[in-house]
Amino acid sequence: MQLTRFLPFLKWFPLRNESVKADFIAGITVALVLIPQSMAYAQLAGLPPYYGLYAAFLPGIIAALWGSSAQLATGPVAVVSLLTASTLAPLAAAGSSQFIALAILMALIVGIIQLALGIFKLGVVVNFLSHPVVAGFTNAAAIIIGLSQLNKLFGVSVGRSEHFIQDIWGVLQQVGDTHIPTLAMGISAFAIMWGLKKFAPKMPEVLIAVALTTIVSWSIGFEHNSKGKVEEIMDTEVKTLANEFSRTETKIDELNNKLSTKSSELKQSHGGSNQHTAALNYEIELLKLELKDAEGENRKLARSLRKFIFELVPSADAQPAWLYLAGQVPQNNRTDGYRWRIKKVSKGELKLVGGGEVVGAIPVGLPQLDLPKFSWDMLVTLFSGALVISLVGFMEAISIAKAMAAKTKARIDPNQELVGQGIANIIGSFSQAFPVSGSFSRSAVNLNAGAMTGMSNVFTGLIVLVTLLFLTPLLYHLPQAVLAAVIMMAVIGLVNFKAIKHAWQAHKHDGIASVVTFIATLGFAPHLDNGIMVGAGLAILLYLYRTMKPRVAILGRYSDGTLRDAKVHNLPISEHIIAMRYDGSLYFANVPYFEDTVLEAVSNNPKASYFLVVGDGINQLDASGEEVIHHMVQRLRDNGVTMVFSGLKKQVIDVMRHTGLFDLITQDNIFPNEDMALDAIYEKIRAASLDAKFCLLQPKQG
Repeated sequence: MQLTRFLPFLKWFPLRNESVKADFIAGITVALVLIPQSMAYAQLAGLPPYYGLYAAFLPGIIAALWGSSAQLATGPVAVVSLLTASTLAPLAAAGSSQFIALAILMALIVGIIQLALGIFKLGVVVNFLSHPVVAGFTNAAAIIIGLSQLNKLFGVSVGRSEHFIQDIWGVLQQVGDTHIPTLAMGISAFAIMWGLKKFAPKMPEVLIAVALTTIVSWSIGFEHNSKGKVEEIMDTEVKTLANEFSRTETKIDELNNKLSTKSSELKQSHGGSNQHTAALNYEIELLKLELKDAEGENRKLARSLRKFIFELVPSADAQPAWLYLAGQVPQNNRTDGYRWRIKKVSKGELKLVGGGEVVGAIPVGLPQLDLPKFSWDMLVTLFSGALVISLVGFMEAISIAKAMAAKTKARIDPNQELVGQGIANIIGSFSQAFPVSGSFSRSAVNLNAGAMTGMSNVFTGLIVLVTLLFLTPLLYHLPQAVLAAVIMMAVIGLVNFKAIKHAWQAHKHDGIASVVTFIATLGFAPHLDNGIMVGAGLAILLYLYRTMKPRVAILGRYSDGTLRDAKVHNLPISEHIIAMRYDGSLYFANVPYFEDTVLEAVSNNPKASYFLVVGDGINQLDASGEEVIHHMVQRLRDNGVTMVFSGLKKQVIDVMRHTGLFDLITQDNIFPNEDMALDAIYEKIRAASLDAKFCLLQPKQG
């Protein structure tokens, strides 16, 4: 039993033929969805599509081995992929070697955070992301994910800037330049997936759409690439931009070489003079700043170059080829019939795209196992984004696991699930994976396919392994537009405005937090972590605001003998006793309100000699609350009013005993319930020769 706490997968054994067969069928079924989806989500994360296969291989197996859910399918998911892309976009160009290295490092940091939270049983920290906040974030993220794929669907270029809305507007302005075959591929994929989902829901619609469009892409020569030289560009302005890009790229290479040399020199200088070490650090920082500026400049130049559309006049009779802006080809010059874009400029060479974009060559074989490259500076830079990804990813995974557990009547351990997700991301980073989490769609497929244990995810991983080893050449001609359609179909289910409406109906503060999170996430895009942090912060502030003024009621005796809110039921108030029910914990944020309420009630009832606090609703008492009660007891006692408490919980009594407040109030003024407190007060009133028959809180005599 103790061993299964550390190795949860031992619960699967001994394996039974029935469960192995069911898990094998479920594993195949999930793999048919996972393989195309993982490639699409890698693209969403800003990585080459085949990195999705790397993220689909080991992490899913590891999460199943060390998690607590038998059916949770772990791997690339839409929201986590988008968060990865948005976090890394300001640091490196999407798809670049630096970007890939950062994404792999991000998986390691996410895994370490999740593993630490699981080991120390801090899964409750995810509660800081309330459901309304997550609902607002998920809706906004789904819309951003869908819109981010428009350029691939239309076959036009897109620039990456600090404002997502600006980028989408740039795409919409190019709708007139839509590449019709690309759009046709995307729409066909949509039609196939929608049709199969509606009329043949048991068929793997994603796989069928991918297979059919890939065959069509191969048969019609959908991809059409070419090369050229900067000198062949006939427009002076564009040629200047291309030359500038090429020069800046050379400068970036030189700066990287210098940075590498200085870093090596710094490592070798340990034990040298502090002055020399400080000088090297200073030079390295300057080089980093210069490199960052150069990379930023090249990203802007690349954005500008991708907007231009060219027509190519092929070379003939020793005449070189010429690239003219579309519509500016001189008369009597015949073009090759394609419309070209510049995809890349390197050392004066142009990579031209004239057809549709496809996945392209995928390395055959397994990912190289290696420790992610990291530096302390980069760890600090990525930490805040990794924390958000850790919490959002885990919340997605645990909510899915709990939903399935409700159907299977299985027990889910959130902390063990955190451990599983953490180890999955850590091991994944060693195999070139980006951050992963539990997938709602694939987990549902796994459950419906009859998965009985986590072995189904092991079978899924083995099928991905076979794909990496033998089947990757078949994916070369898969259109990027089809992957965009896969992503858009997957996130349609994430758009759920009813959840925001429901939050508003439950409590306006929850609705406000949800709406603000939604708007902030859209507004901050592509920096989605800022949106969810704003939402989480606002939700906490609104909660504190609500608890600053809990419900307080001055009580009167109702006709049935119970104590009720005198104001609500229009009941008379006793002259001798003030009975007040306080429905909230007494802590630093609301003790001033408690103090003001007590003093106001006393000033409104100057003849009262007893003040009863009905404390059934007081769950906690902190140092600030204890201090205020201490002063109130003494202050009222000095003015002839005795403070009495009833219904206090054990944890409140314990604080009073530890601080000496209990002795100040005395046992004679603390009672288990309000009726016992009032009976004792009546006796004291009679002993003091006060006219108890006019005490309206006294129970009616039968």
